[in-house]
Amino acid sequence: MDNILLIGFMGVGKGTIARAYAKEFGAFAIDTDDLIESLENRKIKTIFEEEGEPYFRELEQKCAKWISKSVKNSIISTGGGFFKVKNINKIGTIVLLDSSFEAILKRIQEHPNAAKKLAKRPLFKSPEMAKKLYKERVAQYKEIADIVINVEKKEPTEIAHQIQKLLS
Repeated sequence: MDNILLIGFMGVGKGTIARAYAKEFGAFAIDTDDLIESLENRKIKTIFEEEGEPYFRELEQKCAKWISKSVKNSIISTGGGFFKVKNINKIGTIVLLDSSFEAILKRIQEHPNAAKKLAKRPLFKSPEMAKKLYKERVAQYKEIADIVINVEKKEPTEIAHQIQKLLS
């Protein structure tokens, strides 16, 4: 198995689906935001507040470079803007987890930890701005994806099995 790279808009469920896949198929699940937080020893929200988005995007590029050299046979969940890193296609098979903006917003708002989920997504402070960003990114996601999976009204394990089936 090569690496599987999950891309998609923030809140679509990339981390949840990566963990479900790892559990079902015995792969390692890695999250790029977690790697960046470990590298910086601070939360993404704090990095955005203290350094700004351009600095964070540099950290994503550094993370991508490390993954491409050091990580094999893993499923990698990424931040919503990670798809813009250079040479993303060298990391692994790119799987877009696709959903409407409304379904993503509903998923976050109905989560038991909704306030925490929203707080850790600095670009989601304003749903109107987030929707504008979603509209900008959706075509870009589809352009670089090797596989597109609609995740609406599906359980994480069902999506994990769909990914496995499409890759085998």
